[in-house]
Amino acid sequence: MTYRIKKETNKRGFTLVELLIVIAIIAIIAAVLFVALNPLRRFQDSRDASRWHDVTELLHAIVVDQVDNGGHYLSAIGSITTGTIYMIGTCTTGPTSSPSFTCDTAPNTPTTTGCVDLTGLVNEGYIAEVPVSPNGVGSWFASATGYTLQTSSTGAVTLRACESENQTEIFLRR
Repeated sequence: MTYRIKKETNKRGFTLVELLIVIAIIAIIAAVLFVALNPLRRFQDSRDASRWHDVTELLHAIVVDQVDNGGHYLSAIGSITTGTIYMIGTCTTGPTSSPSFTCDTAPNTPTTTGCVDLTGLVNEGYIAEVPVSPNGVGSWFASATGYTLQTSSTGAVTLRACESENQTEIFLRR
């Protein structure tokens, strides 16, 4: 009796080499997408967007308060020296001891004069709370929010974010 070994030619499936090639292609595509999407830049953009929102909200609250009070600024703003940059926060003395109080945007000098406390805007209902800048290079707190305020002799108010990660400077003036 003769037995014949049947050779199966219709096997279906993938070989190990084919699977490794597919995995390598998927890994290359994932790496290219990760680099193209640049998640760090997206986080920086979102923090900058938050800073823009905060500066806009604060300046709007200051202007509405001024309009409601017959053209007079909040007492904390009205009592500061024009042309001098103040950190917005609850600190009572000038924030001179910490390097995080130095703004990396123009005019990029430490605000050694002092702070201006805008909690009056919260008390009067113009804003829910004084915003604190998202932590980037520096760390910010209620005592030093990461935002600065400056008034000019013409009565214009300039608000700046101390940090901007993907833009030259975040500031508004009215």
